[in-house]
Amino acid sequence: MPEFVPSLLVVAAALVDADGRVLLQQRPEGKTLAGLWEFPGGKIEPGELPEAALVRELKEELGVDTETACLAPATFASATLDNGRHLLLLLYVCRKWRGLPQPLEGGALCWKYPAEMFALPMPPADLPLIGLLDSLL
Repeated sequence: MPEFVPSLLVVAAALVDADGRVLLQQRPEGKTLAGLWEFPGGKIEPGELPEAALVRELKEELGVDTETACLAPATFASATLDNGRHLLLLLYVCRKWRGLPQPLEGGALCWKYPAEMFALPMPPADLPLIGLLDSLL
């Protein structure tokens, strides 16, 4: 029987602007994978729905407001982390939000077309999502 590996459930958003560019944030110094570019989002708290977690995370990290109805499930990624835990990343596409994204938790922000993302250093779980976004957008 396979050994149980605890899963870390994470949600992320591809915030897409009117030109088809996607917002990425750089992981701040002092955090795991510091300096890498990623889709904004974070951990799902116990008892929290994924969409509610993403709405909360976008407010906390970027200062933007959106509604769960504005989040379109796109794809997911599955990866094993360095500590042996399993990461399940749920990616949503969001084209509608209120406010100007700001890096409230440090790091930097940039807008990139999906094809440009292949040249950026990104966490292993984010990399397989780029091709899908490139075909969707």
